[in-house]
Amino acid sequence: MTHDFQGSLAKSKARADAPWWEAVYREAFPDMAAMVNVRDDGWAQRGGIDRVITLASARTINIDEKVRDKNWPDILLEYWSDRDRRIPGWVAKSLACDFVAYAFVPSQTCYLLNFQMLRRAWRLNRGAWVREHQKVEARNNGYVTVSVAVPIQVIVSALGGATKITWQ
Repeated sequence: MTHDFQGSLAKSKARADAPWWEAVYREAFPDMAAMVNVRDDGWAQRGGIDRVITLASARTINIDEKVRDKNWPDILLEYWSDRDRRIPGWVAKSLACDFVAYAFVPSQTCYLLNFQMLRRAWRLNRGAWVREHQKVEARNNGYVTVSVAVPIQVIVSALGGATKITWQ
């Protein structure tokens, strides 16, 4: 089966207007003043920004949103956007987002993951995660995307470890 990127993109855009996103962000950021969808193709979308939150202080927070329509015990970390051309996936490249909001619709649960700490956790653990956890390949028209399904608790633990920095 070939993954339909345009169909997935249309589905993603439709979910962008779900009312629960505002509830998620108001809970996470009590002084949220505004939120704006960034869905049209451009530098922000290519930089991993799906939504911009503005706080009362005027600080902005850039968020990459991932939605799964079924409850899973894992978070899919895309490490190859195009396996054959060796184009890194979202977890393996530099993006402009501050957080990844990873939502599971049926359980009404969203994990708000600090993107820089997630990338550090990925750099520290990618070898073990790719060896030990299920790989998921999505066949698209002309390319294959590869992710690894890392259990949520493994990621949460790794995020805690990624915040500790030591030096000599």
